[in-house]
Amino acid sequence: MGNAAPDGPAPGQSASAEEPEGQDEASATSRAGATNGHRPAADAPAAPTPAAATPAAAATPAADEQAAADERTAADEQAADERAADEREQGGKVSKAGRDLRAAIAVGAALGAVVLVSLLTVRELFIGVVAIAVVVSTIELAGALRRAAGIDVALVPVLVGGQAMLWLSWPFHTTGIFVAFVLTVLGCLVWRFRGGSENYLRDITASIFTLTYVALFASFAVLLVEPHDGTARVLCFLIVVVCSDTGGYVAGVLFGRHQMAPSISPKKSWEGLAGSLVAGIVGGALSVYLLLHGHWYLGVPFGVALVITATGGDLVESLIKRDLGIKDMGNLLPGHGGLMDRMDSLLPSAVTAWMLLTLFVPA
Repeated sequence: MGNAAPDGPAPGQSASAEEPEGQDEASATSRAGATNGHRPAADAPAAPTPAAATPAAAATPAADEQAAADERTAADEQAADERAADEREQGGKVSKAGRDLRAAIAVGAALGAVVLVSLLTVRELFIGVVAIAVVVSTIELAGALRRAAGIDVALVPVLVGGQAMLWLSWPFHTTGIFVAFVLTVLGCLVWRFRGGSENYLRDITASIFTLTYVALFASFAVLLVEPHDGTARVLCFLIVVVCSDTGGYVAGVLFGRHQMAPSISPKKSWEGLAGSLVAGIVGGALSVYLLLHGHWYLGVPFGVALVITATGGDLVESLIKRDLGIKDMGNLLPGHGGLMDRMDSLLPSAVTAWMLLTLFVPA
């Protein structure tokens, strides 16, 4: 079977019958020599067959190309099937930007309504909304680190300390945040003792990062709402971030041609960033002037700064997810992923908003 030559002819079978592939030329030469009266030597080696003359070797490049083409076709078909399944499951058409637009708008509107109700009724309710968001986002980030990289965040100290930072920021301002943050870091150092020395530094670093990235940054949103005009300050912050996200999304979908950071977030384009800047500047100027009665031109650097931090927050989380090899931090919000996937632009922007509004429009 195959191309292997048999050791000799079977009993009663002529040596010339069904000669093995690859030895046709040698057999023909032997027969020609015998016809001319020259018997070939019994132990004469068969003429070597060039590799290119072997049918299997000659067919290898074509076979490789065909296999590669089949693999690409299968991958394309699988991707198409997955997209179709997503559309069926989500009940809508996936947009060019890669999300279910109807679900994303509905969820975003619902979240915005919750925030507005808390701000326009009792401001302390806004702290409760932020506190819930911090708990969910912390759990999502810690879970992603554990599943994808085996990193164990000191979840109990981070959750408890994060809540302490939020609630102490109202009566004690930055002092309460700082004290709670330091005590939480110490708690993480001790909590991790029970895991031994293996990966101790890795887990502690991830714990402090999670505490800083989520709870510490979110505490500045609470600092925004604390002054007598705190509702207007939070609205200025949210308006600019929403304008940045919306302007970037629309401009990117309609005009996006040049990728801004293809190795980090292939869907972000320079045209999308331009749309974010235009929308963010307009939103910043109008909100600062109308809501805080400040100079409209102070809203221009305010808008630019928040667009930069919001875009940077998106890219930071994209880097984290690429490093972990995951698509989303969670699946809580249809059309968005996890709550942490929506907090990425808000968290660093809250810090920037508090600093600039404190400088531009002192309470």
